[in-house]
Amino acid sequence: MRDYFKRVVKLLFGIFLFSFGIVLTMQANVGLAPWDAFHVGLSNITGMSFGNVVFWVGLIVLLITVLLGEKIGIGTILNVVLSGYFCDLILELRVIPLMESTWLGLVMMIFGLFIISFASYFYISSAFGAGPRDALMIGLKKKLPRVPVGFVRGIIEGAVLLLGWLMGAKIGLGTVIAAFGIAFTIQLTFSAMKFDVDQVQNEDLLDTLRAIKTVRQQ
Repeated sequence: MRDYFKRVVKLLFGIFLFSFGIVLTMQANVGLAPWDAFHVGLSNITGMSFGNVVFWVGLIVLLITVLLGEKIGIGTILNVVLSGYFCDLILELRVIPLMESTWLGLVMMIFGLFIISFASYFYISSAFGAGPRDALMIGLKKKLPRVPVGFVRGIIEGAVLLLGWLMGAKIGLGTVIAAFGIAFTIQLTFSAMKFDVDQVQNEDLLDTLRAIKTVRQQ
């Protein structure tokens, strides 16, 4: 049970840090990452807060993932429930100023990507399941076995980016940096932490519940 507690703390910290990184890239004001552009675009036309849009989009993506036959973990569910809430909380506290300088904005964008990468380390290493958007990519890849995973991800992010732009989200140099830079920052971060993602064995929700029940019976 102590091990589970440590993993849950790592998971929650990772989700909060991920939300913090997202807000950093938004406040950089040099262009939004694909999914963030989609969320901001929906926020523009619905009047909902950014965090509420993140929640509802995450929930819909989660349902699609389940329909595709993918297993979900407690981490997947907590990601949907908490990431939007944390984003709204950080935005409401106004602890991160909106950058007016392009150069400072680019620095903040890159810093935000590294924060997201460290968040990914904490989140993934907790081994409680992939986030809903990653799970969607995995589910679609399994349905399209001959299509490269990079192409599947590219189509998903290209589609949400286009929709976000059509709904008025800001697209710019930061969008390009976010789209292509995240893989580089994750590689650097995981190497620095000596973390091998291939060694992670994710638990789905039923596995977690069974394990907790077994520990309690001992």
